[in-house]
Amino acid sequence: MKGRIFDIRRYSIHDGPGIRTTVFFKGCPLHCLWCHNPEGISQAFELMYWPSRCRKSYDCVKACPLKAITKDGKGEIIIDRNLCDLCGECAAACLYEAIQVVGRDMTVDEVLLELKKDQAFFDQSGGGVTFTGGEPFNQPEFLEELIDAVNETGMTIALDTSGFAPAGLFRKIVSKVPIVLYDLKIMDETRHKEFTGVSNRIILENFRSLSGIKTEVWLRVPLIPGANDDDENIKAIIDVAREMGNVRNVGLLPYHWGGMDKAVRLGAASSFRRFEGLTDERYEHIEAAFREAGFEIRKGG
Repeated sequence: MKGRIFDIRRYSIHDGPGIRTTVFFKGCPLHCLWCHNPEGISQAFELMYWPSRCRKSYDCVKACPLKAITKDGKGEIIIDRNLCDLCGECAAACLYEAIQVVGRDMTVDEVLLELKKDQAFFDQSGGGVTFTGGEPFNQPEFLEELIDAVNETGMTIALDTSGFAPAGLFRKIVSKVPIVLYDLKIMDETRHKEFTGVSNRIILENFRSLSGIKTEVWLRVPLIPGANDDDENIKAIIDVAREMGNVRNVGLLPYHWGGMDKAVRLGAASSFRRFEGLTDERYEHIEAAFREAGFEIRKGG
């Protein structure tokens, strides 16, 4: 069995306890307008181009068999993404990594080999492996097989999820991991659909199903000005988290423009929205609300 991964990031300190290696699954059923990892939404391979890295050698133009990459009158690179078949010849020809194909199909054993390289850091720091995305539940068979394989090594797993998954499947897989990082964004269903493209009903049902289980639950809340940072939404998130009884750790993730920058490099900027940055004052107000409700706060994760 193979799964599609778009990144494996080492020495992470924001995706669970200790030093961690984070595996990013490609594909997500949500389409959050602020997505920080837009390359993780589509499960298909994608082409990413960094103009800032380009040295105008035009090796990519010469390498493209379909002439999907050309240069304009000013010498700027032009990519016809409708013509491109993602063969990867351009990326292989570029010495400056200005063009890359996003996505890699890996077997469980191949991923496991990468994770084992960092096992000593996990043992020393109390860290482990984090599966995120995209949405790991978008590739459930591969996710479960990978979790089973990692559990056999003794490495600790944290599973970062939006909770958008069939209830039975969700409970089965969650029962195999010691830590769940659960993302809650918008409590109102209509607004959730507007900003993420899907209903939040199954998300909230799965979140509530975590109440009382042995798995440790860490709540994560992206703070997006104008989308979900209003007092009403924050209070609703606090209320449902307090109902759980086993949520103590809350990660607040202020919006940043990095996701939009990546969307531009994917040629997909029109599918996303650039929001204003969260002010320090507003962050402190939201943080205080969670602290007053009895939660421990982690900024940035």
